[in-house]
Amino acid sequence: MKEKLSSEPPLHAYRLQLEPQPFIRVTGLLGFFQPAAHRRRMSEEELVKGEDSKKEQTDKEVEKLKAERKVKRKRRLLKEAAKADKRGVCYLSRIPPRMDPIKLRQILSQFGELERIYLTPEDPSAHVHRKKAGGYRGQGFTEGWVEFTNKVVAKRTASMLNGEQIGGRKKSSFYYDLWNIKYLSKFKWDHLTEEIAYKNATREQKLELELSAAKKERDFYLAKVDQSRALSSIDERLKKRHKIQQAAGSTSEEPQAAKVTRQFPQTKPVRDNAEKKKAGLSKDVLAGVFGGS
Repeated sequence: MKEKLSSEPPLHAYRLQLEPQPFIRVTGLLGFFQPAAHRRRMSEEELVKGEDSKKEQTDKEVEKLKAERKVKRKRRLLKEAAKADKRGVCYLSRIPPRMDPIKLRQILSQFGELERIYLTPEDPSAHVHRKKAGGYRGQGFTEGWVEFTNKVVAKRTASMLNGEQIGGRKKSSFYYDLWNIKYLSKFKWDHLTEEIAYKNATREQKLELELSAAKKERDFYLAKVDQSRALSSIDERLKKRHKIQQAAGSTSEEPQAAKVTRQFPQTKPVRDNAEKKKAGLSKDVLAGVFGGS
């Protein structure tokens, strides 16, 4: 009995064999492919995590770039606003004939650095009238604005040139003309653009109103024309029908329906009966009186 007991393995050995051991490589098919699938799954998870981390990094980089662009834009706008505060605008109430923005810039750039120039063109009807009269065929201007980089220079230039002769070459067409220039304090180029945009909008609104009024008049006239055509066609049809009736011997007038007059019995008034009764009584009484006598 002792030999038999010693030959059998102990109970803890069975427990070790029965318990699953996932980390031990087995020669079977299932045991051979499980670690490779596990490795494949781990590699896929690592790839997904790596892609997510890359996306997060790219998103952060994009946000940083956007923030940097916003900061740069703000700085640029602040610089432009500071420069715009230093600028000054002069107003020209009259532009000499044959003068354009290029010539005006050439003349005024001698007194200071210029930024922008705007000259309002003349009315097209005036341009056409001047052409027909045999005058200057180029574009004319009525008024203008000139922007200087420094408002001090703009103010000094306006005070120096206002009322003075333009000068230059004697052959120029505006040699004897005078400057009509004034410095506009606290006036910026943005105000001018707003004013021009407002004027353009009002002009467009007026044009739209005029066009709508013209369309209404046209529609009313066309409606009246159609109505008159319809009435004239009706008259023509009636005339044709009348001629046909006359040719057939029928009268144009339609027979009138006979008027029905109802007669009601009239009762005689009470006054007539009373007079007859009174007359009869009086005659009888007299006959009796005279007959009895």
